[in-house]
Amino acid sequence: MRQPQEPLIRGLPDDIALLCLARVPREYHTVLKFVSRRWRDLVHGEGLHAHRKKHNLDETWIYALCRDKFEQVCCYVLDPNSSRRSWKQMRELPSHSLLRKGVGFEVLGKRLYLMGGCRWSEDATDETYCYDASKNSWTEANPLSTARCYFACEVLGQKIYAIGGLGLNSSVPHSWDTYDPCTNNWTSHSDGNIVPEIEDSFVLGEKIYIRCGRSAVTSQVYAVVYEPSSGTWQHADADMVSGWQGPAVVVDETLYVLDESSGTRLMMWEKDLREWVAIGRLSPLLTRPPCKLVAVGKSIYVIGKGRSTVVVDVSNAGNGGGMMVSSSIPKRTSNDEIINCKCLSI
Repeated sequence: MRQPQEPLIRGLPDDIALLCLARVPREYHTVLKFVSRRWRDLVHGEGLHAHRKKHNLDETWIYALCRDKFEQVCCYVLDPNSSRRSWKQMRELPSHSLLRKGVGFEVLGKRLYLMGGCRWSEDATDETYCYDASKNSWTEANPLSTARCYFACEVLGQKIYAIGGLGLNSSVPHSWDTYDPCTNNWTSHSDGNIVPEIEDSFVLGEKIYIRCGRSAVTSQVYAVVYEPSSGTWQHADADMVSGWQGPAVVVDETLYVLDESSGTRLMMWEKDLREWVAIGRLSPLLTRPPCKLVAVGKSIYVIGKGRSTVVVDVSNAGNGGGMMVSSSIPKRTSNDEIINCKCLSI
């Protein structure tokens, strides 16, 4: 005869206990796992994650994929809400990925994915590794449909898109793979409008935009947009693309770009006016380009060399060319290169 389960909290129904445990800050979830087997299973499972998300209790941490002075891949995590805001190194990354370049980096749900990569394009790999943030552990995941490196990664419609880049044959630069977590499978697609030299990407209005560098003939920025309704890539809006000359991020369906051509200046795309507007400049004492951008709520995190980090609240930023008011994370002495940054919420 099956023994009845011990309650999550003695004397309380499990649904009430879940309401209590869901309010424990994320930084203490590791401690919760040591209380009992049921608490460990709760933290590891999907139930707590779904409950926190449903009731707006989930907390967003930033993950920065870097390359250190030994040319090895490393990853750091930042809790923006901590009173001791500082980057902490994640341990035990998949050993096969440590010396690869052009590795894909993406977040889907409470999992982070490391995909592909190479030492040279001739040895591009399809290997994929998955980090479950609730378990704090890595596992090998289903491989990409196509071995590739130096490609773009985005999430759209709860699927991961691995786009373009280089690989083992001439068709790779003009293809993309999609990963569906419901089937745990990758599917391959192709489109001639995708080119290999991908420099940046973002999702806006349920569409994926990728920037592929400048045309050697016209010096104009070449960018394409993915239309989910047709499953094809089209040329992106020329006016919008004209100002997309640095790392981009979307906040509340508004596009921001960090112009690094002369110092660091935050620009905003005014969709209705169809023009780029200068929000303001960031202090050269705080930023260390080249930078990557991520957004948490209405704040943009500008993360540069050595994980130097400047935080700009765009809801309080005025339009103009003056110096912007911002806060910063204490500087690091390292010169780690920032490869990519993503946000993961639990």
